[in-house]
Amino acid sequence: MASGKSQSVAIESIVAALDDAWGKGDAESFAARFAPDGSFTNIIGMVYYGRDAFKERHDAIFKTIYRGSTTKLTISKLRFIRPDVAIADVDAELRGYGVLPPGIRAGADGILRTKLQLVFEKEKDGWWIAAYHNVAVTPSPPKN
Repeated sequence: MASGKSQSVAIESIVAALDDAWGKGDAESFAARFAPDGSFTNIIGMVYYGRDAFKERHDAIFKTIYRGSTTKLTISKLRFIRPDVAIADVDAELRGYGVLPPGIRAGADGILRTKLQLVFEKEKDGWWIAAYHNVAVTPSPPKN
């Protein structure tokens, strides 16, 4: 079994690849390490199952509301609950978007912040995202 450090680096690399693929608007690369039967919940609570649906959904938003946008993904906590299962809590910042989905608000600085919870499972060919849950961080209302 690989060391905890190398396991962490492998997961950090996947998160960095997500960040890179988003900036390129590359849904194929964005879905590359998403499990074939993985689950995805977006920031407005819509649920999708499978890599194809994950890729198709991201391809659609990369071509429309999030075209030309960039993200900054930062792992705030990485916990291995078993040697082959890890949970990553990720802080996400989205910039350069066109339109936000109904009910979603950016901060006063124009940055949309979300919290991702990614569940990773280790298979023979490496780590895969088994669940991707995205929650918008609602900014506080302006003070009077």
